Amino acid sequence: MPALYAGLTGRAVEMAPHLAKRSLTVNHTQAVTLGIMAVYVVVIALLWNLPYVRWSLWPFKVNHTPPQTTNQKWMPGVNKNQDAGGKVKSISLDPHEGGVTHMQGGISAITLPAGYLGSSIIGALLIFAGFDIVASKVASIVLGVCFLLTIWWARKDWLTILTILLAVGLLVACWFIAHGEALRWVVLFIGVMSALYSVWDICDDLILRKVNTSDASVFAQRYGGSSQCWGVVWSIISLLFMAVGIIGGIAAFSESFSQQESDSKHFIPTL
Repeated sequence: MPALYAGLTGRAVEMAPHLAKRSLTVNHTQAVTLGIMAVYVVVIALLWNLPYVRWSLWPFKVNHTPPQTTNQKWMPGVNKNQDAGGKVKSISLDPHEGGVTHMQGGISAITLPAGYLGSSIIGALLIFAGFDIVASKVASIVLGVCFLLTIWWARKDWLTILTILLAVGLLVACWFIAHGEALRWVVLFIGVMSALYSVWDICDDLILRKVNTSDASVFAQRYGGSSQCWGVVWSIISLLFMAVGIIGGIAAFSESFSQQESDSKHFIPTL
């Protein structure tokens, strides 16, 4: 959704002329952030594959359906009479398979990779925001609105509605912990999860063969090549998006923890 990208990158756009002059030397606060990200990657990778405990990631996995659907819907149309993203008919969440988006129409060359790559772009933006408390507040507002709007498509699915409300509730609760510092770590976690979601999902679908079909296999059938090839291409692009988000966060947000907390007190302050 355009609002998501605009909301998360607005602050970066304002500072763009100054970013080129910034040093990419990592300070203490940024080093801690990168260290937490590394821990997230290891923990999520383990939880993704370990039996039984993998269920702990289920709420985060199914909550990737709203952003993916948003990207599939709002991809630019190629002409005035055709919407490249098609029409979203409904959204439902399955406890075993995750999210399912039911669409009608659209250009498959755009909508098929949009779920994977759209999730990666959103993840990169959330990682960028996760380097700063105020930016994380902005990101959480936009993300929460997108989740709530998704209820319109999922209004007949109580599981989807409940999961989305719990996710929004978590974001709201984190606003009141250390003036939003907890929110920063949650946004960063969701960002890492989103940025690598396509990589892990492609691994599940194409390497471990946990499912019979995937967006990559359908794409290969329609446009040539192999599903493994397209999966690798999309994975590399996803990792590049993540790298851009990290570099952008380092360049834009060099404030210490105490400075960020002070700034946060003046942006929609909480107790």
